[in-house]
Amino acid sequence: MRRAEQSLLNSSTADNPSDVVLLAPFTGPVVPLADVPDPVFAEGMFGDGIGIDPLDHVLVSPCDGTVTHLARTHHAVTLRTAQGAEILVHIGIDTVELGGKGFTPKVEQGASVRAGQPLIEFDADFVAQHAPSLVSVIAIANGDAFDVIQRASRGVVKAGERMLVLRAKEGAAAQAALSSSNVVNEARRSVTLAHAGGLHARPAARAREAARGIDAKVEVRYQGRKAAVESVVGLLGLGAGEGATIELVGMGAQAQEAVDAVATELLRAAQGEVEETPAREKSPAPLAARASAQPLPPNMLAGVCAAPGIAVGKLVRWDDQEIVPEEKASGPSAAESRALDRAIAQVDTELEDTVRTASQRGAVGEAGIFAVHRVLLEDPTLVDAARDLISLGKSAGFAWRESIRAQIALLNNVNDALLAERAADLRDIEKRVLRALGLTNTAARALPDEAVLAATEFTPSDLSSIDRTRVTALVMSRGGATSHAAIIARQMGIPALVAIGDALHAIPEDTQVVVDASAGRFEHAPTALDVERARHERERLASVREANRKMSQEAASTRDGRHIEIAANIATLDDAKAAVDNGADAVGLLRTELLFIHRQAAPTVAEHASSYQDIVDALAGRSAIIRTLDVGADKEVDYLTLPPEENPALGLRGIRLAQVRPDLLDDQLRGLLAVTPAGAVRILLPMVTDAGELQRLRARIDELAREAGRTDAIEVGVMIEVPSAAMLADQLAKYADFFSIGTNDLTQYTLAMDRCQPDLAAQSDGLHPAVLRLIKAAVQGAEKHGKWVGVCGALGGDPLAVPLLVGLGVTELSVDPSAVPGIKARVRNLDYQLCRQRAQDVLALESAQAVRAASREIWPQD
Repeated sequence: MRRAEQSLLNSSTADNPSDVVLLAPFTGPVVPLADVPDPVFAEGMFGDGIGIDPLDHVLVSPCDGTVTHLARTHHAVTLRTAQGAEILVHIGIDTVELGGKGFTPKVEQGASVRAGQPLIEFDADFVAQHAPSLVSVIAIANGDAFDVIQRASRGVVKAGERMLVLRAKEGAAAQAALSSSNVVNEARRSVTLAHAGGLHARPAARAREAARGIDAKVEVRYQGRKAAVESVVGLLGLGAGEGATIELVGMGAQAQEAVDAVATELLRAAQGEVEETPAREKSPAPLAARASAQPLPPNMLAGVCAAPGIAVGKLVRWDDQEIVPEEKASGPSAAESRALDRAIAQVDTELEDTVRTASQRGAVGEAGIFAVHRVLLEDPTLVDAARDLISLGKSAGFAWRESIRAQIALLNNVNDALLAERAADLRDIEKRVLRALGLTNTAARALPDEAVLAATEFTPSDLSSIDRTRVTALVMSRGGATSHAAIIARQMGIPALVAIGDALHAIPEDTQVVVDASAGRFEHAPTALDVERARHERERLASVREANRKMSQEAASTRDGRHIEIAANIATLDDAKAAVDNGADAVGLLRTELLFIHRQAAPTVAEHASSYQDIVDALAGRSAIIRTLDVGADKEVDYLTLPPEENPALGLRGIRLAQVRPDLLDDQLRGLLAVTPAGAVRILLPMVTDAGELQRLRARIDELAREAGRTDAIEVGVMIEVPSAAMLADQLAKYADFFSIGTNDLTQYTLAMDRCQPDLAAQSDGLHPAVLRLIKAAVQGAEKHGKWVGVCGALGGDPLAVPLLVGLGVTELSVDPSAVPGIKARVRNLDYQLCRQRAQDVLALESAQAVRAASREIWPQD
């Protein structure tokens, strides 16, 4: 090197003030980048730079800047200078595999540092003994924006001496400076997590979204641990449960704004607007079977019912053989990174399609499960860790698998059942991405005609790929009745048992088994008589269903001539077709919420009209009762910026939403009024509490009808779902054309029990005498004005409730499409006069259990 150049390198300033001067981060011999013993660095795949074989044990900052990334294993750090240069300092080769041993960070991610400030202290002897090499690399990560114009030559460089000089490429300096800021404001705020579940997936994801686009970084700190708010996985690993007080720390130009936005989102969660488990609450698990006082036979195992039913079949082990990717990359690291990006993008597209499809068919719980998977898939904690490994020459598959396994280990260290479920979600996306990378284990297995699939625990993607025509039941050694796999099993109608225990693994494959999920029993190697009984019961129930299906297109009347209309509750066009196929006389409830959720803006008038018209056309002349938007409580619409509510179930639900967003209801009503032919649609208003509300809404409907040129009468009904509406039914009936009783909410509000709370599921029973008395009051109020009453809640599809509802004067029952044939058959076997007498009798009973027992005795089920 010429004398003048050597002098330049020993200077602490540059001739050009826009140049970036990097000082040696430790003392040691200079190693040209091409001689670094790692092809990833030697070939410049991570950017231009230089190597040093350190002789000391402290890495000091090579420049002024901000710590933008501190490796989770503390072996590497990335700094950003005021000019926008991204500087990576990596201690040793393959040191990520030391798992953080031998490294002690002296700064935190996000900190502002000065040149010469200690960043990482390391045990040089330990690292040298356990890593392939101690040679360390200083690289320019964004080398596309900067050139190295000077560099130290071979020889020993001392810590703090000039090592590299960078100059921004033409046009890059201004842009880099614009995106960088020397000002690092800090803001702090404490938040107590008052909602059930604490900092779990949904509130964590919403908190991340709240900070998106704000010029600041936010960390969440709890009990000595911390995580960046953009990492949902990292937030889960904090283990901050209900009642925990966390600290939000913001750094950056808009630190206070970012901290406040995150705090507001978490407080909304505390006030009930964001819940971690909407899917499992909407699909509550059956109660666990009570343990028998008698010991089980040696060939029987007990489990927890996740989805009811009975099944016979041969045991088939579904547990995937481990997908073990090659550790070393077969090509350049840049190619491995691109392959990982493509695989993640492919899986994200698949998940987006799954969420949309599930939403369209009304499987809101399933949609929510896979929406969480999309959030986890893009988590920077996972992606950054994988990129760290790829930069060290690991394959994309190995890097992804290891980053997932590290986070699973972290979550497993926190004693929390919900976090254990998140670990199962991580295993799911691990397999998805590995498959997208083209990695497989064994060829797809051919299932026997009757397969009882066994696994430690199924993932949602496992269940989305199975042949449902061949699978009769699912059994798991672990898992819970509220797990995502359990929810999907219930939606698929496949009997499922969970938490059987490790004894399940000892049962040989191809063993004949009987699964009585409803009773929580798994019988292996049953006797021929046991199998025969199980098959007989299953076939008996199937034959009853088939006989009912053949008669489903016929009207339903009691034996003494009382006609009862059996309608269907639907949410989609496919549901409408299923209703027709199953013999529904009409649609008694079209839920319109799916038009509003999983989108960025409210539907237009044209979208409303088109959606409703398609459904009416599919009904082939049958009428449809269409309920206006009913969100709030357990249904969220992200773009509705509603004020926080302490109890959303008692807040802006149903027609009350029109108080703050009248445009939504007006657009929906205009869409409803555009449907042809006239009279095909009846409008149903939810959450009406008194006649004044109804009068105002009827006046608005009439006004919009005149605007649309409608001259025919428009039928408007009222949901009876709050006690006040039932008690004032005679007043409401003056202005309503019909009533439809929503027994789910009516039960909830009458008994003061949240219908979305699984722990109260057994007690929150619509056959409670108090609920039945309100139903009677509603019917009597309607009869005073010659109006009819239907039931569209779950009680209408309960065979034990049907005789009592008929006896109380209900003339329409609206049920799930698949339940129509069975409910019609139930009505045909009733005597109306007997129903009337016995319905009056049960009103004097003291409990729902007593009512059910009486109904079961008077009207035995098939």
